[in-house]
Amino acid sequence: MQFGSRPVGDRFRLPPLKALQAFEAVSRQTTFAQGAVELGVTPSAVSHQIGLLEDFLGVSLFQREAGKATLTNAGQFYAQEVSNAFSLISNATRVVAPKSQSGHLVIACSPSFAAKWLQPRLPNFLGEHPEVKVRLFTMSSHEAFDKDTCDVAIVYRRPPSAQIQSKPLIIDRMRPLCSPRISVSLDLRTPNDLSRATLIHSINALSWTEYFRRIGTSTIQPANELWLNPSSMAIDAAVNGLGVILESELLAEEELRDGRLVALFKGDEFSVEAGSYFLVRPAGFRNGVQVAMFERWIRLLTLAVGKANPVCESAPQRDPRP
Repeated sequence: MQFGSRPVGDRFRLPPLKALQAFEAVSRQTTFAQGAVELGVTPSAVSHQIGLLEDFLGVSLFQREAGKATLTNAGQFYAQEVSNAFSLISNATRVVAPKSQSGHLVIACSPSFAAKWLQPRLPNFLGEHPEVKVRLFTMSSHEAFDKDTCDVAIVYRRPPSAQIQSKPLIIDRMRPLCSPRISVSLDLRTPNDLSRATLIHSINALSWTEYFRRIGTSTIQPANELWLNPSSMAIDAAVNGLGVILESELLAEEELRDGRLVALFKGDEFSVEAGSYFLVRPAGFRNGVQVAMFERWIRLLTLAVGKANPVCESAPQRDPRP
């Protein structure tokens, strides 16, 4: 029976892990002695492991000269590949079990919210609380909570599970946005003018069809259409003049503030409430003090930007926003 090109049951040809760890440490530290200090073993133990690895590979990895360990050509190549492999394992471990990183505040949210809203503001939180070590990772659905993988999260729409503590945080409003150049060149003054534009679609809480229905306008037949995902990609596309997006004023806040995007059709009636972000504590969360500090900080932040209005209750829904 075959699985890809490898017979089922066939094992990877791997050297001993201790030998790889010793090699990786010495390749960075340049001496066996310094590598031994990093690993908490004796230099002779490191030398023994390197010898085992060289015997396994059948090549010399170091040139030993006057106490220094200089990588051979083979050693240089192998050191880079081993370092990359260790990085992949480390990253996979953080994704699967981020709470194994003791002492860290593990925060989860959608990729677009992380990139466009939270990450640019995190330096402020870290400046106020330098003792807190933050790990920010992204997720695309509420299922991550079932695996108890974070201390606190910001999710779109209230999670359906009664086992999860959630509090309304920010109302999300959406409206058509585009670059100033597109707005002027196409003379976009009313929703009907969008028939001259390329409409950019993304997976979010509100489709163009639903938006037109909500503002009381019949569906527009645009000049062209473009589908992009996630929201952060759609926002960047609009900045670059690819078309008009129906997107979150919250996620596009920076682009609107610095003028790279403009809101079309001035007036509150063209800004539609699409949903809300919730601050969530999954069942079994840890780091209560750090979570409390983060919650206090983000609530003050949302109040300061005038986003934390009362949120209407709605039926639980799956997070539509990547």
